[in-house]
Amino acid sequence: MALSALVTPWYRRTRTGAGDGPEQPGSVAPTPILDHETPGIARLVSRSQDLAQSAEQVAVLQAVHSIILDEVRAVYALEEGTPASRTLARGFGSCSQRLAILESAARGIGVATRVRALLIDRSFWYPRFPHIGAALPDRVLLVWPEFNIEEWRPASELFGAIGCRGGGSFTNRGSETLFEAAGRCAVDWDGRAEDNAYDLSRFIRADYGYFSNRDDAFRQLGQTLCAPSRAIADPILRRISA
Repeated sequence: MALSALVTPWYRRTRTGAGDGPEQPGSVAPTPILDHETPGIARLVSRSQDLAQSAEQVAVLQAVHSIILDEVRAVYALEEGTPASRTLARGFGSCSQRLAILESAARGIGVATRVRALLIDRSFWYPRFPHIGAALPDRVLLVWPEFNIEEWRPASELFGAIGCRGGGSFTNRGSETLFEAAGRCAVDWDGRAEDNAYDLSRFIRADYGYFSNRDDAFRQLGQTLCAPSRAIADPILRRISA
């Protein structure tokens, strides 16, 4: 049995296909992960409002995204329960952990957020991990945030329609993770894109639907790796900067 199968929970190895998980309206309430009432996130919101020089919510969130890019270094990490304020304070975090900061700040300015839970095939990460692809979990749980500004906008479409606004398409190589790409390149998880360069739906192995927050998603579905595996793998991966 491959290492990836050993560290992947059994239900993620067997449950495939599109799901019809619960539809949720989202919320602006703080959670243990989305702790926007903490001083650190409150300061981030205030700085972003000054930087945006606009009361428009999208402009403020663009400023939040820019500050996170500048001040929170991208690393590989697996622990999804880290509070957004802690990730911000320590100055490094995974793509998912940095998205949690953006979500937390959004709730802090009154924008409701929710997440869509997708099970992604490990081949999505092969370009980023060319030498250890066989050791990756078979499937990785991705909670993809959406923001309610006039309508529900997925994170990648928060700042523009599907497609890239400058530069090439998102390749999941080099220093650009999905978090960086969200600022310039809207990808598509649903097969709506006319250009295959932006269509990532081929990597989805299960769709668990929407949850009001990432805390609920991880509480109900669990994290990609079990706790003992995360304890071993997370410190090692954090040493590999993205």
